[in-house]
Amino acid sequence: MPADLLRRHVPLHRLNSFGLPAHADWLAVINAPAQLTALMRQPEWRYLQRFVLGGGSNLVLTGDFAGLVLQVKIAGRERVAEETDAWIVRAGAGENWHAFVCWTLECGWPGLENLALIPGTVGAAPIQNIGAYGLEMAERFHQLEAVDLETGESVMFDSPACQFGYRDSVFKREAAGRYLITAVTFRLPKRWQPVTRYADLARELETRRIAQPTARQIANAVVAIRSRKLPDPACIGNAGSFFKNPLVDAATFSHLAVRYPNLPHYPQPDGRIKLAAGWLIEHCGWKGQNRGPVGVYEHQALVLINRGGARGADVLRLARAIQETVWAEFGVELEPEPVVL
Repeated sequence: MPADLLRRHVPLHRLNSFGLPAHADWLAVINAPAQLTALMRQPEWRYLQRFVLGGGSNLVLTGDFAGLVLQVKIAGRERVAEETDAWIVRAGAGENWHAFVCWTLECGWPGLENLALIPGTVGAAPIQNIGAYGLEMAERFHQLEAVDLETGESVMFDSPACQFGYRDSVFKREAAGRYLITAVTFRLPKRWQPVTRYADLARELETRRIAQPTARQIANAVVAIRSRKLPDPACIGNAGSFFKNPLVDAATFSHLAVRYPNLPHYPQPDGRIKLAAGWLIEHCGWKGQNRGPVGVYEHQALVLINRGGARGADVLRLARAIQETVWAEFGVELEPEPVVL
């Protein structure tokens, strides 16, 4: 592995969107799967504690990392096949997700427009099963390629193997930390139908007087909504939506609906009800509140922000306070989305 791709005692504050301070004992920049395979064949690196870093947009650093950070920079995007009903499109794991979405639309391959402006990389998308405005990445997923960090071997995962769930996958559970995703392939439908059932998106399109939107118009609407609601990490440190929207059973929701008739809710195929975490947090009075160097964003209660000089412990302290308040008020447990390291 080229020496310039492996660095010692590397500061990580610029490599995470929260801007939290930390150092890694070692950092390797991975530009190609072969580099990773060669690295993992060397015992001194193969058995060191490892962490895979993409765009750093879903991460809370709580201190220095005594191990090897693998920063994924694998580039490349291409149409690999065309089928009767779909285009099959592949991207390197280090590609910027929003840039990749824009590229597919420019090429005339719709399907990912609802996921525009989500921060992070292509390789991180399956781990979190990113979703927004009525669409989950799993609905467009075809397969992914990864390197097994225990064996150094290349492996393929289809959709069932990924075990996708709501903001979840096998890579967040039993396979956590074992694989580094190198490329992801998507299946984009030729018989495309707009997904506009999400309330905020429907209102934005109505405001723009667009009754039959194109994929590009949906992407533009999503970008406008996200830009209004979410702070730019380049200006205000944050990790996007900090909590998952909680899922409750029908009985729990019926009880809550009596007390809170305006509680936003979204019925799920399995009979459970998804609640709006941002609404719960705002109802508890957290929106716009600060706790030292961290706070809750004034335009979106689901986002925790670095007001300046924050550390990971500050973020976690605020998150726990919010969880406790929501539990006391609603009896609903909020689960954080970001990875805590």
